[in-house]
Amino acid sequence: MIGSARSLLFVPASRPDRFASAARAGADLVVVDLEDAVDPTARPAARAATRDWLARHPTVVRVNGARTDDHHADLEALAGSPELVAVMLAKAETADQVEHVHGRLGVPVLPLVETPAALEEIWSLARHAAVPRLVLGTLDLAAELGARPTWEPLLAIRTRLVIASAAAGIASPVDGVTVELDDDEAVRRDVRRASELGLHGKLCLHPRQVPVVHEALRPTSDELAWARGVLAAKGRVARFDGRLVDAPVRTRARAILARASRSEE
Repeated sequence: MIGSARSLLFVPASRPDRFASAARAGADLVVVDLEDAVDPTARPAARAATRDWLARHPTVVRVNGARTDDHHADLEALAGSPELVAVMLAKAETADQVEHVHGRLGVPVLPLVETPAALEEIWSLARHAAVPRLVLGTLDLAAELGARPTWEPLLAIRTRLVIASAAAGIASPVDGVTVELDDDEAVRRDVRRASELGLHGKLCLHPRQVPVVHEALRPTSDELAWARGVLAAKGRVARFDGRLVDAPVRTRARAILARASRSEE
């Protein structure tokens, strides 16, 4: 499920009253957030609430970065949690940091790429055996780069994550958040742009974004018709709808049908 998750919905660890509603929102994965969404003074109570929730509910948890004082306290609180699906490591920068988290908790690690140092180490992060996919942290990364957190300034970085993921043979990356909470079209536009690049997952800040993400990632009827037509074309090199059909084209067609199948699950 981690590699094929379309939507990853954040919920603040300091708001356990929202955990159940987040779980009912239909997201593929719920991410209880111990980092940005929680005031430092509230983190001890947030850790306790998270641990209680993990006794019964499969969940991803975002922990504070390895260079912070809260990091080790987060890992200590999560150790032994029976329903911990994965850890999202904020400000992940090295494979050694991933190894430490994985060695401590024994679950997959989702590196949140949101610093220039992470971009330098993106290849080793993607190739770590505990990493099923990369996650892009657009807001923090843009702030560190002095860039606007809009589409064009981060285009090359999104492409870099896609290439690193493909080279490592892991699932497609998860794109960062869309901050417009009441603008479904903004979410839809961001998801479709990211999907065209090869990012087939999305971080969500609000439950209302979840169905929009799923709809935007679902192949259109025209795409499905094209994919089925391509795979029905006979011959190693064939022709469909006036265009060449060969192995790479069939690979793309199969990927479209696979995404459609996941959207129906």
